[in-house]
Amino acid sequence: MELLLETVALFCLKLAYETEDSSPILRDDPIMSDYEREVFGLLVRRGDIEGIQFRVAHCIGLALEALDGVNTPMGRELRRLSADFSAAQRMAQLDTPLIALKNYLKDIQ
Repeated sequence: MELLLETVALFCLKLAYETEDSSPILRDDPIMSDYEREVFGLLVRRGDIEGIQFRVAHCIGLALEALDGVNTPMGRELRRLSADFSAAQRMAQLDTPLIALKNYLKDIQ
């Protein structure tokens, strides 16, 4: 799960900050420091679902801004997918919406 969480964060930050004329954002970039696999791993081991959702929501918010908010079709779909993730109340409920988020963010890169 930690790798999936890191991947979702990475794809969100790429949408928000990466430009065509700049070098790509990678997993070891300083911008990823709060969203590294180890950080998510600690939250997962603690069972801190609110902490995980908070971090992912922050990244989703940045991606939504890059997509011009929920007034666009891509923004609405991202909001819908993130709502499914935010609605999870147990760790086991995070997997399916997290995979959907990852796949969607990958597709719109």
